[in-house]
Amino acid sequence: MADWVRLDAEDNVVTAIRPLAAGAAIEAGVETTGLVPRGHKIALLPIAKGAAVRKYAQVIGYASEDIPAGAHVHTHNLEFRNVDVEYEFGTDLRPVTLAAEPDTFMGYRRASGRVGTRNYIAVVTSVNCSATAAKRIAAHFTPEKLSQYPNVDGVVAFVHGTGCGMAGDGDGFEALNRVMWGYARHPNHAAVLMVGLGCEVNQIDWLLGLYGLEQGPLFQTMNIQDVAGLRRTIELGIEKIEKMLPLANDFTREPCPASELMVALQCGGSDAWSGITANPALGYACDLLAAQGATGVLAETPEIYGAEHLLTRRAASPEIGQKLIGLIRWWEDYTARNKGSMDNNPSPGNKKGGLTTILEKSLGAAAKGGTSPLNGVYKYGEPVTAKGFTFMDSPGYDPASVTGQIASGCNLVAFTTGRGSAFGAKPSPSIKIATNTEMYTRMVEDMDVNAGAILTEGRSVEEVGREIYDLLLRVASGEMSKSEAQGLGDNEFVPWLIGAVM
Repeated sequence: MADWVRLDAEDNVVTAIRPLAAGAAIEAGVETTGLVPRGHKIALLPIAKGAAVRKYAQVIGYASEDIPAGAHVHTHNLEFRNVDVEYEFGTDLRPVTLAAEPDTFMGYRRASGRVGTRNYIAVVTSVNCSATAAKRIAAHFTPEKLSQYPNVDGVVAFVHGTGCGMAGDGDGFEALNRVMWGYARHPNHAAVLMVGLGCEVNQIDWLLGLYGLEQGPLFQTMNIQDVAGLRRTIELGIEKIEKMLPLANDFTREPCPASELMVALQCGGSDAWSGITANPALGYACDLLAAQGATGVLAETPEIYGAEHLLTRRAASPEIGQKLIGLIRWWEDYTARNKGSMDNNPSPGNKKGGLTTILEKSLGAAAKGGTSPLNGVYKYGEPVTAKGFTFMDSPGYDPASVTGQIASGCNLVAFTTGRGSAFGAKPSPSIKIATNTEMYTRMVEDMDVNAGAILTEGRSVEEVGREIYDLLLRVASGEMSKSEAQGLGDNEFVPWLIGAVM
């Protein structure tokens, strides 16, 4: 195996597969001029100060000084600049051929017609003031108490730190309401209890009226102030869920077409291998989902910055492409007025793993979306209705992003990681895909798939992508992912807080 990999003939850097000392041969007589860590970049030829550095056949930054051939290319000599690109729409459309034989999984079919991969009872809070009540209600239902309801996966409290001290309209208020509505009607929930305080800005009754939610045996609401205090609220909440449990237990798994799957495409703790192994493999799995009429939902708008032009070329219509550009422009304004930068990413851990600029990170992150057409662009937590590959606006912060994807309807999460992320997100099971074998071996209890085998074992991207797809079907049918087996998912409900706290 070579000591380095070149991703495209147009690239003027290669990536070191293992740590290289000074004098290591690269190609065409080029030798490393010093130590290069694993996953980091090496100049293939002299790059003049101000010249573009290319990886994935795309610009990832500009030389901040003259870079000799064989030199380590990273934060000390590579700088970020905004890249002006001319957007094209629909110029790279690759029509999806639907599978002749539909795949199936064992899911929970709801009265709405939607299909769940899990069967939880949710306790959803409207405001932080009701968080303690919700957590104590859920905590009452221990595994011992639930043992007589084998079809119920658990009672979960979804609590957050907002819901009041905010404007009663605008981006933040609307996003929170979309999240609450999305969790209230999520197909992985058999039943829902909503708990509020009573005087908060984010009123439960207003939500019911806005979204046409009706109370019934499997959907109940209550406010602490109306019930007459915390203790009584907890007692009443327990009584309500005790009545829901037999009804929730009546749901059983049945064969359902793979077209009912909606998968959140997510990454966290990325490294240089993310865009070479795990993300392209997940992209292939996304294409397999699209061929089944299922849905893949990419998110993290700041982490496609600099790669959005590749996605607009795949937009099924100019309107879809323009919506994506609109999100990019909103984020540019949002970061500027908050005295931030779109290059706030990569994180220190990302940089240690070899990523230097947001452009480089984004080009790798976008690979999770595969190659099929972009069929829809959605707001944070907005219901995703299109099939195939879609995009949802969100921050790059993983818990906030996945919370929005689940609210949008995702009943599974596929999460790639290079540094090693411990993540789970109820009610939708998460599988973890390691970008490199070294980390997979070190964190094998947390990782479900080793995409690093593409480099260390010579497996193809397509082969690993098929492994991911097959695992998604099994997990959708009830097989526990490793994050589920470790009990992750109770603390990752983090609605995106937008706007002023007052």
